[in-house]
Amino acid sequence: MAHGSLVEDERRPDGTIERALTIFLAGAECPFTCSFCDLWRWTIDGPTPRGALPKQIARVLESVERPMPHRLKLYNASNFFDHRAVPADDVPAIAALAQAFTGVTVESHANTIGDLTLEFARAIKGRLEVAIGLETVHPEAVGHLNKRLDLARFDRAARFLTDNDIDLRVFVLLGVPYVPTSASVEWAVRSAEHAAERGASVVSIIPVRAGNGEMERLQAQGDFAPPTLAQLETALDQCIEGRRGGASTVVTADLWDIERLPACARCRDDRVARMRRLNATGRKEPPILCLACGAR
Repeated sequence: MAHGSLVEDERRPDGTIERALTIFLAGAECPFTCSFCDLWRWTIDGPTPRGALPKQIARVLESVERPMPHRLKLYNASNFFDHRAVPADDVPAIAALAQAFTGVTVESHANTIGDLTLEFARAIKGRLEVAIGLETVHPEAVGHLNKRLDLARFDRAARFLTDNDIDLRVFVLLGVPYVPTSASVEWAVRSAEHAAERGASVVSIIPVRAGNGEMERLQAQGDFAPPTLAQLETALDQCIEGRRGGASTVVTADLWDIERLPACARCRDDRVARMRRLNATGRKEPPILCLACGAR
């Protein structure tokens, strides 16, 4: 059974608002074991059983209120183009289930992008978008993430997708371990700009969250500080105000578990509401002034 699903509105690069269905699939754990990641909590021991993913998708689709959303996002907490996570025999069935959607998004490590990506893009009726974690372009911090990804490899994967008319969605991190707190926003913005310059349609800024054990260890030794709500808001503001690189790239703040980020109790709700509006419109707004914390 899938872990869950949600339907939400998303802004696309052409300015339209698209209804998207996200299904959180249960399958094999990612082999890359990035230090910041806690998605292993949503995976199973061993390879994904054959037939499990199509059953999970079909069950969710049966329950979705009509009309069907425009986009289907299949997030399996691993790599869609790894046959241990998504059995090859299941790909045709998954493609068939996706035929009703104009856009399909899957997630996969840059190292898995290749011929399997092209095969799936040809098998679906809608347009394929692949979500890749860039995380950071900080030259020192990237080596500590255990992601086994350098900037050149990310760039090759991005070029492969754009050359083959496949959309690119990118995840970048705010609060990367080994990046000084004072420079955290700057490097999140620089990472988002790099993704935009490489043709990303959508960039999502994700605050690093403690809770996987490793982040607590790094915090104890002074190499990680949980990012704040104010930092996330500032990073989003700077991306919208700068709009360098790909001017049409949609940059959003990831608001999943947003209540976990440290923030002023008096202005928290107003700031979250403001970021939701910025995510939806991409237009600059006046800052929120708070007498309690002095933030703006």
